[in-house]
Amino acid sequence: MSLSLGAVPSPYRTGRRYPHTMAVDLAGTITYLKDHAVEHGFHVHDERHFVETYTLRQAWEVDLHPAEACEGPLDLHLAIDLDPRVVLDLEDLLLESPDTPDDEEGRFMVPFLFNWGLPALANPPDLIVLSAELAGIGGLDLPIEVSSVDSFGALSAGEERHLSLVASVEHSVIDLMYRQDSLCETLDRVHAVSMYIVEQAPGWIG
Repeated sequence: MSLSLGAVPSPYRTGRRYPHTMAVDLAGTITYLKDHAVEHGFHVHDERHFVETYTLRQAWEVDLHPAEACEGPLDLHLAIDLDPRVVLDLEDLLLESPDTPDDEEGRFMVPFLFNWGLPALANPPDLIVLSAELAGIGGLDLPIEVSSVDSFGALSAGEERHLSLVASVEHSVIDLMYRQDSLCETLDRVHAVSMYIVEQAPGWIG
């Protein structure tokens, strides 16, 4: 059973009659989101779609990077997690109203998780200074959590330090479907943060 369009078969909606094709096209929405990211200076490399068979929870993972940094070393990962109850409630709302609805109460918010990755760092930055720099770029609308992880492989290889940069923001699934221009500022800030990391990375990696 394929649920890639976000359509839930009628047996899951007891006591109600719905058309066979639901109004929520999640797969098409994610495709348009990737095209929108390209317009804001990104290259998209891969996409993965997951559906939990028991809960019908859906998640997308998208691998992308700034178009100016095709050769690396930055990896950027975007994850979107959709609660099935949000999708079902939105389907009800769309079926009740012929117009594009608003989400003034934030009923249909979904998390966007951006994760930046780099190779092991020989000269890692000061995390406090880096946090302040990224806060100035991302602003209040793109809060970024900065941390580092030390790992040990073979004893001869010694210690490796990896930088972890994670930003979590929320957008309404209604905006995601019908008002993707509302995502422009987020995508621009993510691109600016990415380019800052790309510019600093050679000194950190050594």
